[in-house]
Amino acid sequence: QVQLVESGGGSVQAGGSLRLSCAVSGDRHIHNCMAWFRQAPGKEREGVAAIYTNSDSTTYADSVKGRFTISQDSSDNTLYLRMTSLKPEDTAIYYCAVSTYGGPPGLELRPEAGYEYNYWGQGTQVTVSS
Repeated sequence: QVQLVESGGGSVQAGGSLRLSCAVSGDRHIHNCMAWFRQAPGKEREGVAAIYTNSDSTTYADSVKGRFTISQDSSDNTLYLRMTSLKPEDTAIYYCAVSTYGGPPGLELRPEAGYEYNYWGQGTQVTVSS
């Protein structure tokens, strides 16, 4: 069984930075891809960034490119999301997720299109004020 626990959320002013962490328990070798998603009130869930566990290959949503960095630390089984130059529109609950099965290449941020994430964290709130 895999469990994911996010931390690091909080309130920050626009232009500020935060680093989210996701502690991943269980057999890490079965993890294909790990990712961060977010959901703002009244909006659909949005893929933010993803990283392949074996290659460290990453992909980002256009809305966060150049501002957010996803990374992983295999020594302590932790997934990170470094967020800089934060904007009010980044306000959302952020979730980490793990995919053991993968899916179509290029669709890592789109579970609705067939990239399956079978483990999810409980979420951490990020609030950016103007």
